Amino acid sequence: MNYISTRGAGAGERHSFSDILLGGLAKDGGLYLPSSYPRVSAEELARWRALPYADLAFEILSKFSDDIPADDLRELTRRTYTPQTYCNVRDDEQAAQITPLKTLGIEEGAPLSLLELSNGPTLAFKDMAMQLLGNLFEYTLAKHGETLNILGATSGDTGSAAEYAMRGKRGIRVFMLSPHKKMSAFQTAQMYSLQDPNIFNIAVEGVFDDCQDIVKAVSNDHAFKAAQKIGTVNSINWARVVAQVVYYFKGYFAATKSNDERVSFTVPSGNFGNVCAGHIARMMGLPIERLVVATNENDVLDEFFRTGIYRVRKAAETYHTSSPSMDISKASNFERFVFDLLGRDPARVLQLFRDVEEKGGFDLAASGDFKRVKEFGFVSGSSTHASRVETIRDVFERYDTMIDTHTADGLKVAREHLQAGIPMIVLETAQPIKFGETIREALLREPERPAAFVGLEALPQRFDVLPADAERVKAYVAKRVAGSVAS
Repeated sequence: MNYISTRGAGAGERHSFSDILLGGLAKDGGLYLPSSYPRVSAEELARWRALPYADLAFEILSKFSDDIPADDLRELTRRTYTPQTYCNVRDDEQAAQITPLKTLGIEEGAPLSLLELSNGPTLAFKDMAMQLLGNLFEYTLAKHGETLNILGATSGDTGSAAEYAMRGKRGIRVFMLSPHKKMSAFQTAQMYSLQDPNIFNIAVEGVFDDCQDIVKAVSNDHAFKAAQKIGTVNSINWARVVAQVVYYFKGYFAATKSNDERVSFTVPSGNFGNVCAGHIARMMGLPIERLVVATNENDVLDEFFRTGIYRVRKAAETYHTSSPSMDISKASNFERFVFDLLGRDPARVLQLFRDVEEKGGFDLAASGDFKRVKEFGFVSGSSTHASRVETIRDVFERYDTMIDTHTADGLKVAREHLQAGIPMIVLETAQPIKFGETIREALLREPERPAAFVGLEALPQRFDVLPADAERVKAYVAKRVAGSVAS
């Protein structure tokens, strides 16, 4: 397996899974993808249907990481995906399934289900990949006697998932940027209450896109990145994306009885990493009918899939919504899909994303390439605060099921794209407790809270506030790395 950049630099070079694991962007600012997607045979698909989650993860990941010894990789997946780690389920009997499928009912002749992905330690789907990433990082660093300083950005759930996955890990420090006062109280408390000495929370005076831009700026400062041993856990990290491929296969098996059947997935989308994993699963041969991209009021992705126009929003145009993890106007993983959409033409991808930086976007509406969106199975839709509140209320009353705000965005849009006879699986994003204010507005009751999180918001919090300035963040990181080394 060889990895290439979406922007073409280093053509002819070889990059293994381990080579790109600890980094983020390629040297030319592009994102890594396999030189070709591995295909899954009918025989493999049949054999995988009966596998427990950890062993299915091993089978899929081994196709992308053939430089890691099989016994080591199998041990890593089995250590990661245990009922003890993913124990925050509403029904204890489901813990062993890791990602249980909850069937809601039949609507418009289509089975409608939720794939529960939020049973991990931070109650968000990000745990599914991040827990594996923490173990992969520790394994790789120990093997080479190295250390790593992770710089990340979060709009809500990535930060806590990364910090809980990396806390106490040998040779790893985490510097996590988040938009100051723009996350829910629960999300903020999950991150800022951690007191581990290898965790550093930085509240940036701006929006999530400012945080993300700082991470990219640091990644593009190759001298600083090398000197400070900077890595990333944001969704641009390839290992995170490929780890998410696993639950598309698991969800498909749970929703079907035969590999002759097809299913559709609806994915609440901000940075495009989660639905990009679905695209990769489809390219591998998983029988996916549609991939439905669901956005909130920050509808950059919905606009593209409807019109062919990709237009990023300025900070002042980015809405602060009740599904804050999707308050993103520049989808960092979108470039991976565009690379495939354009027939893997790195020169065109490079020009288009230069246009994003210089002109604020690009327009493919008049090109033949945009017509290929349907070939890849993509459709989209958006949601508002009013519609997500109504969806939360409707699903609770109709199916006795409490959902969070992002999952509500997904269900609202999923219902607009149902096809009779084709199961629709909505990827659950988080547990309702993370967005209590909206749950109380919709249902006039407190959201369900796992016992481990009672009193979370009252814990002491530790964080530093910085302006949206890459140089200030670099100075902060360098000072604390030097202090840690000195001590």
